[in-house]
Formats: sequence, structure tokens, C-alpha cells
Amino acid sequence: MSLLVLSAQDVDTITAALPSAELEALMASVFHRLSSGSHYASPQRTSIAMSHHTALFMPSRIKDIGTAIKVVSVPTSADDKRGLPASTILLDEESGRVEAIVNASALTALRTAAGSVLATRLLLSEPPSSLVAFGAGKQIEAHVDLHIRAFPSLKRCTIVNRSMNARLENLLSVLRQSHPLVSLEGLVLDDTTNVRSAVGHAHVICTATSTTQPLFPSEWVSPGTHLNLVGSFNPSMVEVDCGLISRAEMIVVDSIEACRIEAGELITAGLNAGDMIEIGRLVEKRDYKDGLEEIQMRKGDVTVFKSVGIGLQDVAIARYVVSKAENLGIGTTVVDFHTGR
Repeated sequence: MSLLVLSAQDVDTITAALPSAELEALMASVFHRLSSGSHYASPQRTSIAMSHHTALFMPSRIKDIGTAIKVVSVPTSADDKRGLPASTILLDEESGRVEAIVNASALTALRTAAGSVLATRLLLSEPPSSLVAFGAGKQIEAHVDLHIRAFPSLKRCTIVNRSMNARLENLLSVLRQSHPLVSLEGLVLDDTTNVRSAVGHAHVICTATSTTQPLFPSEWVSPGTHLNLVGSFNPSMVEVDCGLISRAEMIVVDSIEACRIEAGELITAGLNAGDMIEIGRLVEKRDYKDGLEEIQMRKGDVTVFKSVGIGLQDVAIARYVVSKAENLGIGTTVVDFHTGR
């Protein structure tokens, strides 16, 4: 049996032209399976401390799709700007052997952004025209790119970073080249006046940082704004304050089980499982306020989607990309990888 290896370049080639609607539908299917309990296994992630990284191991299986484990290495130093090394190992269901190894650095951002786009579509009452994003990594690149592709109404995007460094400049250059009709600007987090104005005029806010302090105060956010919070993945990490969480009419999450353990903002705000609803329960009800009468709606003026990432997303997008690669003849095939004793 052979082994398919997909490099970062292979993955970029495959995903460059993928319609945002396909990615959104893929994540909708995953979230629905999770919330309906339909034939899946997704143990809590395991972490191991390395000398310069925290390695995260996320195994999952979806019946009729596949079994995989994703390994992500998160730098322990804030000065490490090399990104998050990530790989997904896909198993063959019949033989149990490794079928493919996929560079998942871009896929992690892509599947997370697709989930956020889905949440924006489900929770925002009107098409957005302005977006503010905090961070300058792959997650923010994917979030801004997919939101612009999914919502032609978006005309202005602001990216806020801790400094106006080469990383931010490169990101803005890439996005401007891809979306020449959208106004894209960068701001430094310490530029309080302009950041406050941008946040106050935003219809959508996306955060993907490793901060342990809120990025902005609740009062900067205008009523009607939708927020996608995807940066924090442990109790000590928070991107928004408790006041903003308390303003949400409902707290929508990717996984209640995972978020009650890992979502720093929700833990700090004192939320429990009963205060959250999984996005999978909203997928079939676009008009969710009428379709989920049993959910206790709070008196809120913003909507929030909190995602810590679930392994089922990695299984689905890895299988999707491997299938595309096989059809297109992309990747490196290692023949007889499994022969021998």
C-alpha cells in the first residue's frame, strides 16, 4: 500500500480555487454531526510540553468519512513568528494503515475560517459591509479572505496587529492583490483612537490571537455586531472581556464539551454548559430564533461565536483535500511504504 504526502504547496494548489460555499457546507455538515451525535468519535485533545512548543494531538473519526489525527506545535515564545507547524495523518479505514500525511498549517486556518463564515451567515441579521480582524497570522488571512469571498457586501476590512511589522505588511499586500475592490488597512493595537473607531463601525469582528488580556473593551462594540472568537484554546487566554460575553443574546460554540474546558473567555465569564448552544443545532434552522424555541434567549445586542477547534473539522477537510489531490494527480506518492516487517 502506498502513502500520499501533500506538502504545503500541494495544499495551497488544491485549496486556492475552492469555492467558499463548499467549505462552508463541509463545516455545516461536521457541526451537525457533532450536535446530533451521529457516528463520530472525538476525544479531548492531548498536549505535551516540548522545549520550545506545546504539541497538541487531536484524534477523530467520522463514519463514512475517515479517521485522522492532527498534530499542531504551538510556540511557547511570543517572539516566535514562524507560525504553527501542523500535520494531519489520515488512516485507511479498511487496513488501518496510514493513507496520507497532509501539511495542515493552512488547512487549520481554512477550516476554522469556514466555520466562522458559517456562523456569520447564521447569526448576522444583515449582509456586512465592514470587518475588523485582530492578528496577522494564517488564521486572520483565511478569515478575511473567506469572509470577502462569501459576502460581496464587504467593502472595508481593517486588520489590527500589535505592531506594523513585515508580517502585517505582507498580509495586507496579499489580501489587496486578491481583493482589489475592497478597502484594506492595517492598524497598530496601541492606536487607541483609530482602533476604537474601526471596532465601533464593524459589522463583523474576528479575533485570532494568543492574548491573555482583552483586546478591546466591550463598550467599543456597537449593537448588532457579530464576533468570531477563535484565538484562545485554554482557560488563561482571553480575547474579549466579560462585559462583551454578557451582552450576547446567546453564546454559540463549536463544541460545548470542548469550550467549557478550553474557552478562556467563557470560563472567565463564569458560563456553564447550559449557557451555550452548539452551532450544529442552528445549521438546519436559518431563522434560528423561530426554530429553537426551547433555547432561552438572553437580552443581548451582539452575537458571539466561540470556536476552540474540533478534530472532526480536521478529518473532514483532510479527506476532502486528499480526494481532490487524488483526482488531480497532486502530491508525492511513496510506493510500498508499508511493506516489510
